[in-house]
Parts: sequence; structure tokens; C-alpha cells
Amino acid sequence: MSQTTASQKTPITVAYGDGIGPEIMESVIRILDAAGAPLDYQVVEIGEKAYLSGNTSGIPAEAWDTIRRNKAFLKAPITTPQGGGYKSLNVTIRKSLGLFANVRPTKSYAPYVNSPHTGMDMVIVRENEEDLYAGIEHQQTAEVTQVLKLITRPGSERIIRYAFEYAEAHGRKTVTCMSKDNIMKHTDGLFHKVFDEIAKEYPNIESNHQIIDIGSARVAAMPETFDVIVTLNLYGDIISDIAAQVAGSVGLAGSANIGSTVSMFEAVHGSAPDIAGKDVANPSGLLNGAIQMLVHLGYAEQAEKINNAWLVTLEDGIHTADVFRPGLSEREVGTKAFTDAIIERLGQMPRKLAAAQFQAAEIHVPPVRNAAPKKEMEGIDVFLDWADGDRHPDRLGKILEDACPEGWKLKMITNRGVKVYPDGLPETFWTDHWRCRFISPDGSALNFSDVLRLLGSLNEASCDVIKTEHLYTFDGERGYSLGQGE
Repeated sequence: MSQTTASQKTPITVAYGDGIGPEIMESVIRILDAAGAPLDYQVVEIGEKAYLSGNTSGIPAEAWDTIRRNKAFLKAPITTPQGGGYKSLNVTIRKSLGLFANVRPTKSYAPYVNSPHTGMDMVIVRENEEDLYAGIEHQQTAEVTQVLKLITRPGSERIIRYAFEYAEAHGRKTVTCMSKDNIMKHTDGLFHKVFDEIAKEYPNIESNHQIIDIGSARVAAMPETFDVIVTLNLYGDIISDIAAQVAGSVGLAGSANIGSTVSMFEAVHGSAPDIAGKDVANPSGLLNGAIQMLVHLGYAEQAEKINNAWLVTLEDGIHTADVFRPGLSEREVGTKAFTDAIIERLGQMPRKLAAAQFQAAEIHVPPVRNAAPKKEMEGIDVFLDWADGDRHPDRLGKILEDACPEGWKLKMITNRGVKVYPDGLPETFWTDHWRCRFISPDGSALNFSDVLRLLGSLNEASCDVIKTEHLYTFDGERGYSLGQGE
């Protein structure tokens, strides 16, 4: 059989990273080469050195060119220097390149890796660009800070459809949605609503929904009951680490960040600088990320070969220090010896653990654009910084009632979401951040000129307006939450 030439190889971007990154990347590349993966490695320098050279994103311009040129990016862990002014490199890459889906398979390898959950085999599909991770935060008063939770219909449709397409492509039977829509009825509620809509298009895939708090508890206590989970950004970040830990070790978990043109593959864990250069790091997390990359690129045969050799190594009890357990393990080895053991077992099949079987499955989910509904304004929430005297809401209500211009009516005031005017409860604690809801007295539609007139009146009354939110209906459906007690 003729040897693969450079022109026949698929170019991928490689970053050796920081801390233990160079050691585990060297191990992974040795295994990829030994398994005959036809890859052309194009190395970029990103991370700590770039940060310390004055690049606050950690990614030089020339690195961007290489990353964007290639279909796959295999990235070792990165160290972000301590102190302010440095942006998260991972978040920058994910959002800049539109890596909308974070895919984390998690399996139990018991009894060879210590875990009580022998049947665990789940995949968590996490939305990767939106939610609280949009990172839009403000301090609005001396006592109150805010973060915006942004959930879009196009983003929700894309990640949920990807989860169902992934389930179909990989022979999975069930997709579970997790959200907190019993409380956040518009943000998480939108995600759940879109899930129910898209689930109808996949009648051969079972679908269900769980509230994230009990869902997280079940991931920890009985993970074998889950197949594919799709969820929002923050929740997915949390439960994927829970899942990896109850499976035996976060150090075994790989991660794929899927985009429409470029996709990034990595380990879940960090750069662990305290053990760098000591030949003790476990390369399994990055290796499992590389296996996901091979499947994504269409090299299922090489992915199976590597995965099965890794499983045989675990079965033979050859373990690095992080998973070594007396009585379960036969031999504790370092990074290089563990790598050698996997290479020696290429071509072998596991005896007791389920053998890896992959199908080349590059999943295409195009961006979504929805028709715009009819939008009408029926009010406005005006947020005030008010810390005058005893801060009694009845006094503030009187100020706002007197300042309210014709065509507007003060409906309520809330403090931290709880209605305090009219008819608030004296036990409610009041901070200096007040939401004041104004509406049209006769229910007629309002416009921005009406808003300016209201804000002008409030300004003349010396009200410190710190934020506004328009209250809209969309095709007649209310697009804002009611206050607690409203």
C-alpha cells in the first residue's frame, strides 16, 4: 500500500498550548501518526506567550489566518495570565468563529477506571455562544450589578437541531432538553418551546424535558439514564463537568466545538502548570478530542483504531497517576509510557469494554433566519437608582405619580423583581435599584416619542434613570415577564 503524500493529507491547525499542553499534544500526534491518520499539522503559537507579548486576546493575527484556513483546529490547554485585562481565548475563538455547538461525550470505563456507573454513555450538546456567557455585565447602582442573559430563537433552533441530527447520525435514541423555564419563562422558555417544535420533526428520536436542577442531580446520581442532552451554555458547562467526574475523571474527557466552517477539538481540563514537564500528565482528554476530530473529518476507521487501543490499555491496567487506583490498576505510568502502551495496542480490540464503532458524520446545520413578527410597544420599565432616606416605596410612588405625563400610567414598582408598590409587603427588603413599570392608560400602542416625553418628565423630577426596557408584544403575545406579585 502506497504511503499517503503530503498533498493527500488533510491540513489541520495545531496549538501546543501551555503547561502540560506541549507534552500531551506530542503524545496525541505520535498516536495519530502511528494509526495512519492522514493529517498535515500546521502549528500556531497562541496562549500565554502571546498574552505576555501584549496581545490581550492571546491570538496573533497570523494565527487567525491559519485557524480560519483549515477545517479543524486541535488545541491543547492554554494558560491565561493572572490579573485583569486578558480575555478568555476559548470564548474568543468560539464566538469569533461561530463555534455554536460544544459536544462532550462522556462514558464510564468501569471497572478499569473507578466509577459506580457502569452503564453511563451520554453526550452533552451545549449551546456555545449565547446565554450569560455573552458576558454583558454592568454595575448600575452602588449595591446592584447586572448580567444580561441573551437567548435567541435562531441560536436555539441551531443547537437543538444539531442535537437531533447528532442523535440520528450516531445511532442515539433519546434527546433530553434541560432548562429552567419554570422560572425564566421568556429566555429558557424560548429554548424549551423551540425544542418541542423541532422534536416533532424527528419522530424516530424520543424526546423529553427536565428542569435543570433535578436534571443535574440525576446526571450525578444516575447518568446511565441519559443518552443525548441538549441545553443552554451555562447549564451545559456545569453538567458536562459533573458528568465527566462521575464517569471517573475530568482528565479523560474530550470536547468538540463545532462551527459551519471551522471546528475546534480539545481536552476539557486546563493546562495544569503545577505538573508541567514532569511526565505525569494524562493525554486521554486531548486524545479523545482528537478522536472526535477524526470522526468529524471522515476518518472513522482511524478513530476506531485509536479508541479501541486506548480501551485495551485501560483494560490492561496501565494507568497514569490521575486514574491509578491500587487494586484496580496494574501499573502506574507517565505520559510517554502511556502513549507507548496505546501505540503498541493499535489494532487490538477490547475484551470487556464495548468496542468503539464510529460512522463518519459531519453534520451540517445552516444558520436560521425567522420571519419578523408584528411588534408593538405597550409600556416601558424604567430602572432608577434611588437611595433617598428610608427608601420607602410609597414615597417613590408618589414622586413618580406626580411626574407621570399625560398618556402614561405608573402600574407598579418592583425591587429585585418583587412588587413593592402599590400594596407591597413591609417585610420585603429594599435595595437602591427600582424597576418602575409605566403603561398606556387606555392600552393604546406607544412609540419612542412617548418614551422620550416620559423620560424628560422623570429627569425634571430628578429621577436617576439608569436603564430602560421597552415592553413589547409580538404578534399579540406578551414579550416580557410579570413582576412577582403583579
